[in-house]
Amino acid sequence: MTNSPVNHVGMTVAIDDMPPLIWHAELGDKLLDLWTGTNHRGVQLNDLRQAVERWINSYDQRCWLRQLTPYASRDQEDRLLRVIARMDGTPFPSTARLTGRWMRGRLPNAADFTRGIPFVHKKVRQSVERRKEKTKTSLETAYCAETVAIAYEEMGLLETEKHYNWFDPGKFWSGDTLPLTETYQLGDEIAVHL
Repeated sequence: MTNSPVNHVGMTVAIDDMPPLIWHAELGDKLLDLWTGTNHRGVQLNDLRQAVERWINSYDQRCWLRQLTPYASRDQEDRLLRVIARMDGTPFPSTARLTGRWMRGRLPNAADFTRGIPFVHKKVRQSVERRKEKTKTSLETAYCAETVAIAYEEMGLLETEKHYNWFDPGKFWSGDTLPLTETYQLGDEIAVHL
């Protein structure tokens, strides 16, 4: 369903002198969620090294990193921590729910038709922002790309009228276009080897 060589996305959390962590949503419950101190499926904060070792050794997958430039500010890190506090433990959706939600994300929204009409587009964008704000507090399940998109947007890294279910892991791959705000960019993939 995506043209990218990517089937999962997570976000590195590297704050101060903490070991690198990964913020993501996954089906597995073998890794300790460092936010809650429990093992569970869904949205979780894991030790990045353990996650990479598991994907490479247990799942026979390849892993890549992409560097955000410029680095996140202290305020953005604080916003990310608030997202983690709110979303950690959110369950992963069932396959049917994930597929349906992803398919709805592919449908055009009003903003797709109002670009180029500034007054109307501004009103549509305000409406989208209100809907996103409401969804933020009522999210019952989340998949990996939604989890990262929500964190990116709340950190001020994304600029889009698209809803979170528009994102899939391939959107974060360098072969696609991620709607980052003007001042930010993600570098090319860096392969991770053990």
